[in-house]
Amino acid sequence: MKKILAILIVLFLIIIFALYALKVNRESNERALKKYNAEFENYLNKEIFGAELATLINKTVSINDKNNIEKDNHKHYIENEENSIKIEIKINFTEKTYSMEEFYNSDTAEFVKHFELEKFKCTKIEYHKKTGKVRKLEFQQL
Repeated sequence: MKKILAILIVLFLIIIFALYALKVNRESNERALKKYNAEFENYLNKEIFGAELATLINKTVSINDKNNIEKDNHKHYIENEENSIKIEIKINFTEKTYSMEEFYNSDTAEFVKHFELEKFKCTKIEYHKKTGKVRKLEFQQL
């Protein structure tokens, strides 16, 4: 009888510790997601200069490369359902929206040269449905 009680107590403790570990892991993942998204959500409705936008483009490209996001034949990242991220930029004088790759692939320094002191505003952020991570930021030239 004592053996059965001891085994039940041990099993109960194992279950309690396993549930606690799952809770801690989930909370850690939620904190990491909030921290990741906060890096980008900080730009929403905020005016920034073109030089800072160029830095953000470089950072986004680096994140996509780190996450092994595939590219199409035009060297544009192919969105996935988990961790890809894109930036779209609407330029006023052309009334056209450009992907970040168009500026990155043609040399970010040229973007900085032409838009360094121009102001841009992040007007929209979209999220991946599967993971909740930021998937796209839209900027508008002011």
